[in-house]
Amino acid sequence: MKMSLADKKMALPYHEQTFGPREGEVPLAEDPAAMAGDGHVVFIGKIRSPWRTREECPKNMAAARSTGQAARVEIDAPFRPGLEGLDRASHVVILSWLHHGPRNLIVQKPRHAAAASGVFALRSPARPNPVGLHIARLLSIDVATGVIEIDAIDVLDATPVIDLKPYLPSIDAFPGATRAEATRRSAGE
Repeated sequence: MKMSLADKKMALPYHEQTFGPREGEVPLAEDPAAMAGDGHVVFIGKIRSPWRTREECPKNMAAARSTGQAARVEIDAPFRPGLEGLDRASHVVILSWLHHGPRNLIVQKPRHAAAASGVFALRSPARPNPVGLHIARLLSIDVATGVIEIDAIDVLDATPVIDLKPYLPSIDAFPGATRAEATRRSAGE
């Protein structure tokens, strides 16, 4: 039986279905997912968000907040005692594992950009180690059940959580931070 183009696409891994090659992108010679690791990352829970597909998922936390849709983090039982005292913070830093993104692109061309950029100059989920960084406002924490209600999130439902930290404005905020225009050239060019 001959497969349609849509059926062939659905047979691919999720990241190959949703991240297609774009002009100017450069893949790594070897996919980091296939390389031997030098650390052991443990998922401590998962994020429950309203977003089921990449197309409906907000591209950043500002866009997620603008939807007015809250989310929650569910922490697995062995890690729940680590939530004690987190309620003293107004915001939480969530480190997630963006497991749907490809790991083999080192130069990418975002849909909204005129030119390609190195992965470390982008906030894309496609990266050698797909760690997501999110700062959310804490709405409530239930240590016993491991449920943390947050104001918004910019990841797909069931995204794994690898760590939580309190956001500390006295050391985490950089009010004078800037970013140069995209036309600025890197040293050595």
